[in-house]
Amino acid sequence: MNKPDVKLNPRPKMRYEITMTVEGASGGFESVKGRVDYHVSNPDSVPLTPFTGATVEPQEYTPIEFERVDDTYRAYVYADRFLDEDYFGRGTCHWSLVAVSANLLHGKAKFSPAIVVDDVFKQGQSRRWFANQSYRDSPLSGPDIGTEKRSDYKKPDDTFSVTLKATERRP
Repeated sequence: MNKPDVKLNPRPKMRYEITMTVEGASGGFESVKGRVDYHVSNPDSVPLTPFTGATVEPQEYTPIEFERVDDTYRAYVYADRFLDEDYFGRGTCHWSLVAVSANLLHGKAKFSPAIVVDDVFKQGQSRRWFANQSYRDSPLSGPDIGTEKRSDYKKPDDTFSVTLKATERRP
């Protein structure tokens, strides 16, 4: 299957502000970036792959920058960034936002909380907990996605949280 020439939506309307709040971290971060993941949500519009016979929905991602605003970070995303179109001659492919994730870098440590599509559309939030020990030691072991419960840690009082909150904003 050839990768389609995916087109950007020339007039996106589904704009969301993602506000990120960090509480209790041992210090700051050298870099705060992120990405938005999208995929085709209707597999019947995508042909089967020739060798496996499976359907592999196209995926795209867009890097985003989080801007520091007082004690928070802010980024804007469009849920309808990609154009719904018949890319394979099998009907219109409908693009859907999957998740918005952040990447907070400190030394070799990479903390990667995310907010999923349902929470974005409900204008909800996602809070993840991380160990301050990971921040202080800056281990190199891949991204740390944290946990939903502070009590999952041996030293729950030595943790920090990252909250991502979505708010719909008209373009």
